[in-house]
Amino acid sequence: MRIALTLLVAAALTAPASAAELTVSLKTPSGEPVRDAVISYRPASGGAQVKVGGHYEMVQENIQFHPFVLVVPLGAEVTFPNHDKVRHHVYSFSPAKRFELKLFGHEETRTVRFDKPGIVALGCNIHDKMIAFIDVVDTPYAAKTDDMGRVTLSGLPEGPGQLTVWHPGLRTPQNEQVHPLSLARGGANEAYIIDLRPSAPMVMH
Repeated sequence: MRIALTLLVAAALTAPASAAELTVSLKTPSGEPVRDAVISYRPASGGAQVKVGGHYEMVQENIQFHPFVLVVPLGAEVTFPNHDKVRHHVYSFSPAKRFELKLFGHEETRTVRFDKPGIVALGCNIHDKMIAFIDVVDTPYAAKTDDMGRVTLSGLPEGPGQLTVWHPGLRTPQNEQVHPLSLARGGANEAYIIDLRPSAPMVMH
């Protein structure tokens, strides 16, 4: 009996994990690719834990935030280095994280920990044109679209789940769309047409 149990455990440990890959493509109704959209997937089975490791930056340079959209896991610390020769005063009034980094100058850095999931809109009290977003996600399956409007998520569990598309210019409540999905071994390719507001930023980094 002990031998049989040992063999069963060994087989479970050596069996290949059941995982899928999901590629999502986003375009506007006119066919333009949509960059800087956050694609996140949550399995219906739950149990997916985010990993906090990694280094995350929201840089201030040329009187802009870089990147325009930053995706970080729940609990991550984000540094705010100022590479401009002028001072910045970074703030957010978002429910997911309210904070204020008062005036700090050239090559100075501040750090903020993001401990609630959600969208954090950033601004600068000194320079009104500086706008950016941090998406704090509670799933390990999240990333933003590239210049071609595409993103691939790997290692997803098979079975039903929910795909969320978020973009700051999306014409929907809370700037997001939710799509039910059921993933099979090998994964899937999904393409969506999303309608953006005319003033929505499309090329900011």
